[in-house]
Amino acid sequence: MHKKINNIIGRNEEKKMLEKFYRSQRAEFLAIYGRRRVGKTFLVREFFKDKGVFFEITGSYNVRNIDQLQNFHSEFCALFKDESDSDAPKDWKEALNRLKSSIKKIDPKQKVILFFDELPWLASSKSDFLPALDYMWNRHFSTMPNVLLIVSGSAASWMISNVINNTGGLYGRLSAHIRLIPFNLSETEEYLLAHGIELTKKQICEIYMITGGVPKYLSYLEGGKSATQNIHDLCFKPQSPLLTEFYKLYHSLFKNAESHLQIVRALSKKRRGLSRLELIKEAKLNNTGRTSEILQELEESGFIMTMSEIGKKSRNMRYYLNDEYSLFYLNWIEPEKGILLQGVEKDYWIKRQVAPSWRSWAGFAFENLCLKHISQIKDALQIGGVSTTSGYWKTLVNGKKEIEVDLVIDRADNCMNLCEIKFYNVEFVVTKTYAKELMKKKALFYERTKTKKALFITLITPYGVKENVNFLDSVEKQLSIEALF
Repeated sequence: MHKKINNIIGRNEEKKMLEKFYRSQRAEFLAIYGRRRVGKTFLVREFFKDKGVFFEITGSYNVRNIDQLQNFHSEFCALFKDESDSDAPKDWKEALNRLKSSIKKIDPKQKVILFFDELPWLASSKSDFLPALDYMWNRHFSTMPNVLLIVSGSAASWMISNVINNTGGLYGRLSAHIRLIPFNLSETEEYLLAHGIELTKKQICEIYMITGGVPKYLSYLEGGKSATQNIHDLCFKPQSPLLTEFYKLYHSLFKNAESHLQIVRALSKKRRGLSRLELIKEAKLNNTGRTSEILQELEESGFIMTMSEIGKKSRNMRYYLNDEYSLFYLNWIEPEKGILLQGVEKDYWIKRQVAPSWRSWAGFAFENLCLKHISQIKDALQIGGVSTTSGYWKTLVNGKKEIEVDLVIDRADNCMNLCEIKFYNVEFVVTKTYAKELMKKKALFYERTKTKKALFITLITPYGVKENVNFLDSVEKQLSIEALF
């Protein structure tokens, strides 16, 4: 049973911004966007609870405009009781006019928060919602010092093009925008502890490698269960919430999501990502402007990311699948989905976690996790204040064998950290053979990149590295899992 809590975990910068606009003596207009389940609605509701007159309307997916207006009417009448005898408005112009008239009756010293949640669903192409909001903000709401207008949406690309970068009547009208992202590891741990769930840091990493720190996914976890038990319940039972989440997630965010899914599937198979041309070929798409838009939509929504390939003069960007849930689903849930829907044995996931395929995949997922926590890695290396760029490096030896460095941190202080990332269940031991391999990588990096910077071999592992003679001969820095929190 989860403990009921009323405080907001993390979100410190966002809370500062909301507080600033709450205390503002003029009308403010804020846009919030971020993927589904990331906690946009919770943040706004929880922060503004008991802080004034709070009006909220949530758009519904694939619902007729007349029904959206009926939902508006229900919320409007619930808040403004004297309007309960009126009929539902016939269009959004009338709806917002009624809202304006009712707000004008409120004491100007009292804050009024207007929250239009899932705006892309409210403002469908034939709804005329945006022109009505545009007019109402410019003509009326913007002149009311006690009004704070908040619009929110999960479809990042829609929010950016139609609200944040709007070139029509809303151009330049926003006070600010917030991109709400999933929790990092430290916030995930804080969230779990607040809900009575105590796990080791390695177990929290394993949970993160599946949930990606998405608050809604974390809310399904139960105290008194191990990470393995929770993952089984979350993903591998007929009623598991993440068993059927994948297609709902993409189709609710993107129109004609099949091309988006082709890209996600292609990237899920490539540990080292793909260049743009490789990705287009692998996903069987055309090299067109529309494909560029799809890549941008996926990146803005946090599903994919780009990183440079160190040592390439053109700084070629490589695309990576950045969404932990999608990566896990495509590798571990989808191939067995038919069986899982029928029900499997209770120890299904426990058995798979000891298989070599899991160990290999977990190493891949742990690398991705580290890439999301580069700022924490920099702090642990005591270079948080140093300007850096990060990327991946590879080279061929004798035209055949590929030598790789998982993460290169290129520093403005004339140094580079060559990071090797290893996911082990015990303290990592540097053997004589591995020490030679590390020294060879370092020498090759100097030779192929022609860098004049100092190079530091850096190992990142869950339980640290045994400081034997091989370690001392080949490794300058080591970080354990605590550095990521």
